[in-house]
Amino acid sequence: METLSSHYARLLGLNDSWRVESVDLQIEDRRVEIRLSHVGSGVFCPECGEACGLADHADERRWRHLDTMQFTTELVARLPRSRCPEHGVKTIVPPWAGKHSRFTLLFEAFAIEVLQACRTVNAAAALLGLSWDAVQSIMDRAVARGLERRETTHIPHLGIDEKSFRKGHDYITVLTDLNGSRVLDVVPERTQAAAEAVLQTLTVEQRQEVRAVAADMLPAYANAVAQQLPNAELVHDKFHVAKHLGEAVDQVRRAENKALQAEDDDRLKGTRQLWLFNKSNLSSQQRRRFEAIRHNGLKTARAWAIKEEFRWFWQYVYSTSAKEFFDQWYAWGVRCRLRPIVRVAKMLKRHLPNLLSYFLYRITNATSEGFNSVIQALKYAARGFRSFGNYRTRILFYCGRLDLRPQLPCH
Repeated sequence: METLSSHYARLLGLNDSWRVESVDLQIEDRRVEIRLSHVGSGVFCPECGEACGLADHADERRWRHLDTMQFTTELVARLPRSRCPEHGVKTIVPPWAGKHSRFTLLFEAFAIEVLQACRTVNAAAALLGLSWDAVQSIMDRAVARGLERRETTHIPHLGIDEKSFRKGHDYITVLTDLNGSRVLDVVPERTQAAAEAVLQTLTVEQRQEVRAVAADMLPAYANAVAQQLPNAELVHDKFHVAKHLGEAVDQVRRAENKALQAEDDDRLKGTRQLWLFNKSNLSSQQRRRFEAIRHNGLKTARAWAIKEEFRWFWQYVYSTSAKEFFDQWYAWGVRCRLRPIVRVAKMLKRHLPNLLSYFLYRITNATSEGFNSVIQALKYAARGFRSFGNYRTRILFYCGRLDLRPQLPCH
């Protein structure tokens, strides 16, 4: 008949080097304590993996394990220390836990699933009965594990985008694999040095294989791509262009609204969404109001019409036809006498070659924009981040498509 100790040894997947000394059920503390001991005099060096002699045993340590029914379960053991001729005395890594971890591999795997379901560290900590720091450490190890396992595959198309970090003017630069729909890495700031640093997280071979990069019109990003990706072409896509045109329309609206209100005219008051949102996303009441004011000869209506007209640019099949359209649109834009629109039109003219690159590669930052909503939700759920390291960990945990789970012991 199987004993309780042998039963737990089998459940834990222990090899012949370990045995269960005792299983202590502590009813009042709602805890199960499983004491383990190392058997034999031979160990392996954790640095080089070579067999060597046993030096001594480290102090007693505890590891949180999966609960037994409703009882918290802990493993308790003194880990042997190896005496390696090359690396000296080292504490071995137990088969049930990772190096320096206070949790078993099975518990960490479960905690990762809880984190993926909860989306916040606080919620996961409450469910797991752990501190915020303990859960954060599990997430940190999971991301480090995933990055170490990630293969250096061919990535033909990249996206580089900026995201806000903290209130004010703190930004991060996010590198995205557009084909694999995953965030590759994140660095602080949006400078050329930051963009080059995030591109350098790719191998030399990967950088040589990149064919196109979707990015905004920041000179820092353009210079970084030119420096680090010798065979890549820069593509300015519809999302960034729409953002610049939308901001220009809003600047026209604010200036015109201020002038109208000085004459007790409130036609533009509270209409910001009407000019920036797609008409299909407006309510029926909003659409009626919009139709009532956009034919009143307002400067904002002219700016909006110019913005909307540019949507047709992306519908062309060939770059030559798109270029002809742009020339006509540009003539309208620079003659409209609306300074924000004129400024954006001239900016697009300067970047026209990279706009026309779209028709060769047909890539957009839609993937990056999709991650933007996830990243914003993470930031909101955390009530902001004081540490960039924690912000980066969250983004890679939820958006990196990494293999996060630890390698579980074989039974």
